Amino acid sequence: MTSLLRLTTAGSVDDGKSTLVGRLLHDTRSILADQLAAVDRATRARGGVELDLALLTDGLRAEREQGITIDVAYRYFTTPTRTFVLADCPGHVQYTRNTVTGASTAELAVVLVDARHGLVEQTRRHLAVMAFLRVPHVVLAVNKMDLVSFDEPTFRRIEAEFAAVAHSLGVPDVVAVPVSALHGDNVAARSPRTRWYRGPTLLEHLEVAPTGREAVAEPMRFPVQLVLRPRTASHPDYRGLAGRVASGVLEVGDDVIALPSGGRSTVVGIDTPDGPTPCAAAGRSVTVLLRDEIDIGRGEVLAHPRQAPQVVTELDANLCWLADQPLRAGARVLVKHGTRTVRAIVTELTGRLDLHTLRRTEPPAALELNEIGGARILLAQPLAVDSYATNRHTGGFLVIDAAGGGGNTLAAGLVGSPDAA
Repeated sequence: MTSLLRLTTAGSVDDGKSTLVGRLLHDTRSILADQLAAVDRATRARGGVELDLALLTDGLRAEREQGITIDVAYRYFTTPTRTFVLADCPGHVQYTRNTVTGASTAELAVVLVDARHGLVEQTRRHLAVMAFLRVPHVVLAVNKMDLVSFDEPTFRRIEAEFAAVAHSLGVPDVVAVPVSALHGDNVAARSPRTRWYRGPTLLEHLEVAPTGREAVAEPMRFPVQLVLRPRTASHPDYRGLAGRVASGVLEVGDDVIALPSGGRSTVVGIDTPDGPTPCAAAGRSVTVLLRDEIDIGRGEVLAHPRQAPQVVTELDANLCWLADQPLRAGARVLVKHGTRTVRAIVTELTGRLDLHTLRRTEPPAALELNEIGGARILLAQPLAVDSYATNRHTGGFLVIDAAGGGGNTLAAGLVGSPDAA
């Protein structure tokens, strides 16, 4: 059985992200013949001679016409030892919000740097996003090495500078690989033009990189999506709690507590579309049956009493601001955590990350688009939350615009050290 690795790519404009992803798909034989033929036709239509592998991921017409990536492109490929789910993120500053989306579920990030230009501000921004979201493993792909004659000192200089920035941001694991995505050097096959490089190819590293702490190892969390009461002739008293196990393992016989309400009961059954099951691990959607008919609705979280999340009415959080309008203290917003959405007020901005110094500044007057900073948020109703540092699956939330029906996402938020209510 192969393991699964979720990864994302990021980098500045024209660093070659889409070409690198296309190269991985091509060299792992993950492209259908009709797809390859379509890319060949598109390449020739643009006057190209060598196959433009970037077109495998740049799927939108606007992207192909402009030669850039706008949306997050998800691709899947496999090797004999591992299955990969890859999010190719755009490089433009205005699409940093897309990078947040792609990195939010990633266990590894590949950050590209153009060997001719080295680290730029957008490189620091993307690395800060990876640190913000606590992506546990980062690969530096120094691309376009063919344009600097595969010069080792150039690679070593970029490697050292990137490692220093990563260390300042608290990124624990960084591996650097010199590559040429266009020609395939050190992507899936080792390049004879970098005999001075003794490390793995990019694909070799992706095949053996740790996948981080698995969700099943976290404390059990089951956010309730829906209460099912069909009241049919065959099930007159059926009452099930439908949802998806966010982390940990839920078993029949477990004592559970529902938060924030505080009701307690015991699991007497777990139903699936395929029939009853004795247990359900993280990622599985099930219906939970409890011994007692306690008052539980959408937004409640089931947990084991001895490993319960904190119930809070105020959050100390870190935000990545994704909206055009700045965030200021006093803003009224919605906070969506799991299956629960509550009204809230941002009472205070507590700092901002300076991407040049990589230090936290004094509280700013406002958080602008793509900035990362701290905030204190007062909740209208209690939430059952974990610190993002201890449980990535239930420590994140979204800040949503309270006006206009609440459909506009304003920020990605991470729970810091919540003050218990």
